[in-house]
Amino acid sequence: MELTAVEEGGVTAVEGPPGAPLMERAGDVDRVLEACFSSGTREALLYADNLPGGFFDLSSGEAGAILQKLRNYGVRLAVVVPPGRAFSSRFGEMLAEERQGRHFALLETRDAARAWLAGA
Repeated sequence: MELTAVEEGGVTAVEGPPGAPLMERAGDVDRVLEACFSSGTREALLYADNLPGGFFDLSSGEAGAILQKLRNYGVRLAVVVPPGRAFSSRFGEMLAEERQGRHFALLETRDAARAWLAGA
């Protein structure tokens, strides 16, 4: 499965395949960066299933490594996460801090994620 550039409402974002794995480890975020740069965008929309297994457990270090690399290159990330997904307590704390910025958001639907990306 690959990333695709999708233009909607004047905003192009690189989008992962719903319900499919895309990254096995944090270093795989380079694929997202490459897709963004080749598509001329700095917006990415991924689904929870696209992320490494430890992403939502902050102690794994995967979320921090992925988000920092995207931030270094100015890429914003919206992640579609269905209601009821479990996170580590520390991930919840990090998410609360991230809500103050404009680089990363967790949203329940694709439409909400697209709206967040368009609201930059």
